[in-house]
Amino acid sequence: MSEYVRSRTRTARKAPGFAAVAAVLATLGAAFGGTADAVARAPRPAADVYVAPNGDDRAPGTRTAPVRTPERARDLVRQRTDRLTADLTVHLAPGTYRLARPLVLDFRDSGAKGHRVTWQGSKGTVFSGGRAVQRWKPVKGRSGLWSAPAPAGLDNTRQLYVNGVRAQRARGPIPVTLKSTATGYTASADTLARWRNPSDIEFVYPSGEALWNIQQYGLGPWTEPRCPIGSMSGTTVTMAQPCWDNSTKRVEFPDIPGRSINMVGPAKLTSDALPGYVENAFEVLDQPGEWYLDRHTRTVYYRPRAGENPRTADVEAPVLEKLVDGRGTGSAPLHDIALRGIQFSYATWLTPSSPEGFSEVQAGYTVTGAEGWKTQGLCEYTPGGTCPYASWTRMPGNVAISHGRDLEFSDNAFVHLGAAGLELGTGTQSTTVRGNVFTDISGNGMEIGGVDAPRPGSDADLTRKVSVTNNHLYALPREYHGGVAILNGYTQNNTIAHNQIDHVGYSGISMGWGGWPDKIGKPATANVSHDNSVANNLIHDYMQALDDGAGVYTQGLTGSSLDNGEKITGNVIHDGWGLGRTVYTDNGCTYVTVEGNVLYGAQANVLSAHVDYRDNLGNNDPTRIVGNYWEQGDRDGNDKGVVTSGNHILADPSKAPADIVAAAGLEPRYRGLLDRTFAARSVPEAPTRVGDFAANGSAYVTWNPSYVDGGSPVTSYTVTATNGTHTVSTTVPAARFKRTAYAVVDGLTNGTPYTVTVTARNRVGQSERSSAAAPVTPTADGSGALPAASTGVKANAEATAARLSWTPPKTTGDTPVIGYRITVSDGRTTTVTGRDVLVAQPRGKGMLRVIGKLRPATAYTFSIAALTATGTGASAEVSVTTSTALPRSHS
Repeated sequence: MSEYVRSRTRTARKAPGFAAVAAVLATLGAAFGGTADAVARAPRPAADVYVAPNGDDRAPGTRTAPVRTPERARDLVRQRTDRLTADLTVHLAPGTYRLARPLVLDFRDSGAKGHRVTWQGSKGTVFSGGRAVQRWKPVKGRSGLWSAPAPAGLDNTRQLYVNGVRAQRARGPIPVTLKSTATGYTASADTLARWRNPSDIEFVYPSGEALWNIQQYGLGPWTEPRCPIGSMSGTTVTMAQPCWDNSTKRVEFPDIPGRSINMVGPAKLTSDALPGYVENAFEVLDQPGEWYLDRHTRTVYYRPRAGENPRTADVEAPVLEKLVDGRGTGSAPLHDIALRGIQFSYATWLTPSSPEGFSEVQAGYTVTGAEGWKTQGLCEYTPGGTCPYASWTRMPGNVAISHGRDLEFSDNAFVHLGAAGLELGTGTQSTTVRGNVFTDISGNGMEIGGVDAPRPGSDADLTRKVSVTNNHLYALPREYHGGVAILNGYTQNNTIAHNQIDHVGYSGISMGWGGWPDKIGKPATANVSHDNSVANNLIHDYMQALDDGAGVYTQGLTGSSLDNGEKITGNVIHDGWGLGRTVYTDNGCTYVTVEGNVLYGAQANVLSAHVDYRDNLGNNDPTRIVGNYWEQGDRDGNDKGVVTSGNHILADPSKAPADIVAAAGLEPRYRGLLDRTFAARSVPEAPTRVGDFAANGSAYVTWNPSYVDGGSPVTSYTVTATNGTHTVSTTVPAARFKRTAYAVVDGLTNGTPYTVTVTARNRVGQSERSSAAAPVTPTADGSGALPAASTGVKANAEATAARLSWTPPKTTGDTPVIGYRITVSDGRTTTVTGRDVLVAQPRGKGMLRVIGKLRPATAYTFSIAALTATGTGASAEVSVTTSTALPRSHS
């Protein structure tokens, strides 16, 4: 036993509670691998540092006398790294380390002389930026509402967690009609001005494709801006600046009307693009699971879910905005550090709550700064534009690294976070991210590199050789729904492989940047990217909240040739919800190879043809699409540089090549990640984007599914329609809704308006109610008009399957298209339903389906007719003859 421990023990023997102290010492010994005496006798590296939540920062940091805080452990490491002759480990005992400030690491904390410093946690090691909210009591006169004083240090936060389950910041419908003005809105009444703390209220602009009576509020179907109210006076709503201008204004090209110089999405928010709902208002705190922080009275309010007792619950309010802040520089990089076995939790991000707001452009990048809309990232295209082009402001990471080399993140959990999870910023090199879980994160799961330096001036600023393998990313983003699971900027030699990404709001992986100038006939932004690989990932149930994305989204120049350009290979990507692709090669996407993937369950598989504006030859951006198993079924050929070859129509996903399927996703030793849990099981998140239309005595209802299931799969949805006195509900199994994307509520009274909401249910219970769809009125007055025939019907066949494609009918009669009936000349009939059927109609986007079980060398005719609530429309036909050769087996 060390002299420090002996002296502390002698003092403790004289004090009450010595037995408890002795028990603590024994516990510490067990936590670090044995009893205190046994551990003291065991050989150990002299340089190692030991930390425990009940340690003492005056202690020497030995196994039997650990320090209490990671910050003190870091200081001890700094004293030893210059004398390292072996690797050094910081041993973190189980327990929660409540950080008073971020753990800042710089070059002084690096390994020395080729040796590594490892921060090693174990099961239950948590770095927390939160504060416990305690002393809860019921609010008098408000049934079901509880309150507690804000803990010391909690001035503002955007998240609250109850037993590890994220609570919903109070949200609800806007109680007045709004009309846009130059500085905000004019309201139909002064209701909002009479609410408490109006300057804390936030307007949210949910997006996605317009559908039925669902509006498109954002700056494109892939974005979800948020802006706080600046001030209220009577019926005048003045929005916070610069968020308002940065979200509603764009500089347009003088010779291209309607084309903004940032070239992403529409030129500006249109006058009818009003907020979809209000958030962070006490007056809408009306459902179980919702909370509100009154910053002025320093009071936290919460409505408990069924079975929750705030007095005994662990309620956490995030305070810190960073947990680990790695501050390397180009000349003094952070290096040779590993962080293992740590759960990073309870950090927030407060910029969206400031007048800056959240003026999103894409993938969590925002326009920022006073009059940022005039200049930021617009470079040579507008006077005063800042360079480089499209260099907008990236969402920060709650764990962030800049200029780090030879780093490792393994066996960690990035969970319960309020910004991006892990940010590997500019100058990150030779870094491994392996075997981690990313979930319950407000924005992007992981960010690699940046877009501020397409052509860095020095090697130190390059981001390269980052390996992201065998991680599970799911149930995110929770707040900024345009975020992605993995965001990769301008980088070199990165590998993103064997990850599983599922149940995410938008795209799974986003690669590259700066391709938008092709919209004005200019080449993509030149950059240093090359030799990046996206391989053997399993991505499914993506784009659950927004549209116009993909399982793998990529754009811009990816290399200087097809040899060193981006490779997307061996991935299995299926079941996207929103309108988009499995692999999306967007603007200016050049030198991409898409090979050997299994792709199905999306509106389209690969979008590939863009004009290459680097010369005047009229070619498309060079792209290879080879050897995939997909539903798109394009014929082999060379479309001005877009080579399509050796692909196979996939009629039945269960028949996809077993070797590709088996190799995709987590490798066997990492599949235990799928069973890790970080919170009590809870009810699902409420469905979103509810839309409906009325028919005779009924309402047809659609919504976006609950991709956050509370740890128990969603089993059913309940749709409720009410006119105030008459309420009708119908429950549909989740599996059926996934196939059809809509439900029907019958038994409604014609001529009476109904408001519709949806809830989700799992084994734990029922979610909050969704926001209500706009009211609809059933009627029997329709003329019985049926949809027209679909147009552009085409077919391409292999030996046993045919791909059919068509464009929805231009007129749909009395009601929207809800399906298609395909009749095959061999007598079969199949009904086509799904989210793409509903979303493709308003925009006239193409449809595709595969018909299997055909005979080789046989002529077939296919008849396609649109289905509506009124009936079956006119048919369109196409004929094709299957080939004689059976598909090659996959080796």
